[in-house]
Amino acid sequence: MATIPPKIKVQVSGKERLQKLKEAFHETYGQMPVFYACAPGRVNLIEHIDFVGYAVLPMAIEQNILAAVSVSDSKTIQLANTDPKYKNFTVSVDGISIDRENPQWHYYFLCGVRGIQEHLSLSSLAGMCCVVDGTIPASSGLSSSSALVCCAGLVTMEANQKSLSKVTLAETCAKCERYIGTEGGGMDQSISFLAEEGTAKLIEFNPLRATDVRLPDGAVFVIANCCVEMNKAASSHFNMRVVECRIATKMLAKVRGLDWSRLLKLGDVQKELQVSLEQMLELVEEALHPEPYSTDEICKTLGISAEQLCENILSANTQHATDFKLYQRARHVYGEAARVLQFKAACDSSPANAVAQLGDLMNRSHASCRDLYECSCPELAAFFLQAGAVGSRLTGAGWGGCTVSMVPRERIDCFLQTVREHYYVPDTRRSALEKQSLFVTRPGGGAAIFIEE
Repeated sequence: MATIPPKIKVQVSGKERLQKLKEAFHETYGQMPVFYACAPGRVNLIEHIDFVGYAVLPMAIEQNILAAVSVSDSKTIQLANTDPKYKNFTVSVDGISIDRENPQWHYYFLCGVRGIQEHLSLSSLAGMCCVVDGTIPASSGLSSSSALVCCAGLVTMEANQKSLSKVTLAETCAKCERYIGTEGGGMDQSISFLAEEGTAKLIEFNPLRATDVRLPDGAVFVIANCCVEMNKAASSHFNMRVVECRIATKMLAKVRGLDWSRLLKLGDVQKELQVSLEQMLELVEEALHPEPYSTDEICKTLGISAEQLCENILSANTQHATDFKLYQRARHVYGEAARVLQFKAACDSSPANAVAQLGDLMNRSHASCRDLYECSCPELAAFFLQAGAVGSRLTGAGWGGCTVSMVPRERIDCFLQTVREHYYVPDTRRSALEKQSLFVTRPGGGAAIFIEE
């Protein structure tokens, strides 16, 4: 795998989407773009546990964020979007600020700009004109926001004539998305940069590394948007789960006599104790109770004040919380971490019943997300299994968005027809969104720069 994002020469006139973007750029700015940058969305096949220190198993999808860019000495960054619902935005390169209380599309772009500027210690940024075009449905669980941050990071690197590795770009973009208040773990940015055509990836952290995972030939993956939207940065659901896992980390560490104050992730506890995931699940059963924990009980157990809990453990948008489900969240995480390894092992060994094995793991993952992590919604229920999938689960943060279903190749046409007729057509809003909401996907490539020949 190449260590830096590729620069690919293209005939823009032969690429319909690039040609339309070029025309939109000219219409907006009266000039031609100098280069294009793209970053793909992703689908996580079995988990969403990167933020607690565990390996994940996503693949990039063909849907992506694409930007046309010119560079100037204007000292401004001008942003436009081909979708008219996203308004134009201009900011001075010396006045970049990100309003986490108002998570508009341009602030995600500015996260990427600011992250690269700070990583490279750039005292001054090149001025830029950009037009952005996206084919990833927004708020769908396919990482449209992270892809936008990654695209912006790549644009900023190229516009300022710098070169960074894929790993550095991924780590930098993962950190800088926190400017807008999302406490993610790095999966989305890592697969966006490290993806390779034709293979999913097992992504591990600290240090960041990616291993090819060959998916079974006998099945295809179908993404279906349930059309319920959830913006991670605009709600506290996602960050609440991060906080609950953080508190569970400290409670488990306290029980085992570890220095709980420095541990932040459930994966850290396993690493410190040097035990198996099965033993961690046993520890959860011994040390945590299923009933929600109150603020008072947490503070008493850890020997801290309510003020210290708020300042050092809770996030800005979870200060209101009074009840925390620690047992359920920890059980989900350690169970999911085991399923990730089981999923990769089944892909690697390719048993005769690999499709059935992987489908069962996906179904158990979704059940855990629904019952223990509580990030599902009725629209993400069992319909897709009834339509013919062997495995189906939510993808992304949850509370809406997309399902990813594994469907035997011979059943794919029937599956798609059933989903269209019984899920999309009966509902006017879903029907209008069907073309961008239901599609077969395959592992796509990672972020890249395009230069016109």
